[in-house]
Amino acid sequence: MIERYELTPDYSISRLINGVWQLATDHRRQAVDRQSVVRDLSRLVEAGLTTFDCADIYLGVEELLGDLLRAYRTSGGGLSDIQIHTKFVPDRSTLGEITRQKVEAGIDRSLGRLGVERLDLVQFHWWDYDVARFVEVAGWLAELKQAGKIRLLGTTNFDTPRMHELVEAGFDLVAHQPQYSLLDRRAEGGLVDLCREQGIGLLCYGALAGGFLSARYLGRNEPKAPLANRSLTKYKLIIDEFGGWELFQDLLASLDEVAQRHDVSPSNVAVRWVLERPQVAAVILGTPTATHLTENLRVFEFSLDEEDGSRLEGTLSRALGPAGEPFGLERVADGPHASILKTELNRTG
Repeated sequence: MIERYELTPDYSISRLINGVWQLATDHRRQAVDRQSVVRDLSRLVEAGLTTFDCADIYLGVEELLGDLLRAYRTSGGGLSDIQIHTKFVPDRSTLGEITRQKVEAGIDRSLGRLGVERLDLVQFHWWDYDVARFVEVAGWLAELKQAGKIRLLGTTNFDTPRMHELVEAGFDLVAHQPQYSLLDRRAEGGLVDLCREQGIGLLCYGALAGGFLSARYLGRNEPKAPLANRSLTKYKLIIDEFGGWELFQDLLASLDEVAQRHDVSPSNVAVRWVLERPQVAAVILGTPTATHLTENLRVFEFSLDEEDGSRLEGTLSRALGPAGEPFGLERVADGPHASILKTELNRTG
């Protein structure tokens, strides 16, 4: 049975969210067959995975999900049967000069791409805290919510102190999207407690570390740069922070042992571990197709017990990092984590 989570009493989501960033034009090497994509995404909805994660900076993705919504309407389905979560991510270079008009233009653009009158959830991201305007911009998003263009508001990649600022300013946030996995537990440094106090659900990405937390890497030699894509580069840096390849192999061995106890895959265990953490509403998995649908649904067939927790904690207790606040390493100017980020993808004009 597909588990669901109520972000509000009248808005529930599937606890596995379909992350479709891999469909972005700057990510894929060739154009996609839009009809084929819609058919695949429809299979996810039919299986009960009704919630999708996208962003204004995932170029071309909001339009593809708009195609899905139109196809679903044509087939007689209701829009309330599908939840589309998008983001508002202004370019780093524009943070000092962004206006309310540009914020509204960005929201209107997402509405047009998706072909809807109201966005289900808008998750707000801010690249640079030295440009101290994020509370002001969040206020404009709140005004657009009041105007009926946005149903619910959330955040992504904010750290605990800035989340406190937003909460203290009175913003009604229902969700926060952090990176959270067996390899990256920075959210446990205070963010989880704050979100629990405020009733903010965590929508977690990176649970599989770009695919590293899977059986295919168990027993393999450490990969050398350059890696195949930015995602692998990003999460290999997290493995280095965690304690290096040898400790990572120990973690995979622990995952494999737990997986065999439950007759599932190590990846299933990695996702289930995140789903069972306090205040976690859902895990976002990269699912641009329905290829791994049956495998992914197995996370709802088991739970982790005390023995499983002890086996995993035996390895996790030896982790060296990553340390600090969520997305903190990624904000260090000229650092290795920041060097792979693309901060100028939002073309609001």
